[in-house]
Order: sequence, then C-alpha cells, then structure tokens
Amino acid sequence: MSDFGMSGDDLEQMYQEVILDASKHPHGKEHFAADVTKEPSDGTNDTGETTVRASHEYCTPGESHQFNPTCGDQVTVHVEVSESEPHKIERLVWDGSGCSISTASLSMMVDLVDGKTVDEAMRLEGVFQKLMKSRGAGLDNDADEEALGDAVVFQGVSKYPMRIKCALLGWAGLKDSLAKALAADK
Repeated sequence: MSDFGMSGDDLEQMYQEVILDASKHPHGKEHFAADVTKEPSDGTNDTGETTVRASHEYCTPGESHQFNPTCGDQVTVHVEVSESEPHKIERLVWDGSGCSISTASLSMMVDLVDGKTVDEAMRLEGVFQKLMKSRGAGLDNDADEEALGDAVVFQGVSKYPMRIKCALLGWAGLKDSLAKALAADK
C-alpha cells in the first residue's frame, strides 16, 4: 500500500479517522431487524423477527443474521439479487449494532458491492478476506488495493486478531444472504 509520504503513525491515525467517520455515517443502514437484545414487553416468547420484502419486482431477497460472540456485535444483512443473469445486487441494506470497526466495514462493503454482480461482489469479499489475513502486511497487488478503495484502511485492523472478526462480520452476512437469494431463485 502506498504510504503517501507519511510516517507509520501518521498513516495509522489517518486510517483510524476514516474508520471512525465511516462508522459515524454508515451507508446502507436501515432499521428493519428486531432488537434481539430486548425481551418482549408482554412477556411472550415472541422472537420478534421482521422480514424485509423485496422492493424490486424482479429480484430475489436473501437475509442473514450474524453475531460475533467475542464482542457482541450483531448484524442482519438483507440483499436483493436480480433474477436474470448475470445476477446483480439491486439492493443491499443492513441493521444491527456493533463497534466502529464492524459498522465502518459494513458501510464500506455497501459502497463497494451495491450494484455489482454477485461474481464481482464475491471477488471483492475474497480480496477483503485476503487483506484481513495479511496481519498488517497489506495486499501485494495494486489492482486489489484499488478495487477495495477506502476499505484498504482495514489493513491496520488486520494486525489485531480479536478485531478481524469485527471487520469480517458484515462480509459473512453478505456471503450468506447472497447464497440464500441465489438458492431461492432456483
């Protein structure tokens, strides 16, 4: 990754600011999932599940709830995929709560994959996984760095194994919700 002529500490500070900004102003966040941290007020055993209906006529929806037991982050990812080939992500939204890393990762994920084909989205998911496995070394391919855009700031997060799960939570939800949408389309 380019260091922009900055010291390691300056780069780390810049990356932290980008992550904090993305978490404060998350893209794709909508309130549609039940708050699973609260019990129903009437004392029933209602799961409170809410389903988002497809907003596009020729789309198949998929939804996945992910939970990180290490820190308590949770997210529900809802995706709508076009029924025609090549399958394209027509809508991608999420609801949940978590730390700034998981929220920022979700926000940047939405920016990266919304409107892309499923194949393109899965390629980006693979590149992001590779970045998270780099343990701070980053990517050795300029095209991969460019494809991730602002999400390359998670290179710093990849140094901390306990935080990697936070950054990958939304991507796991994306992958699972896409699989469900494609399976339902058959």
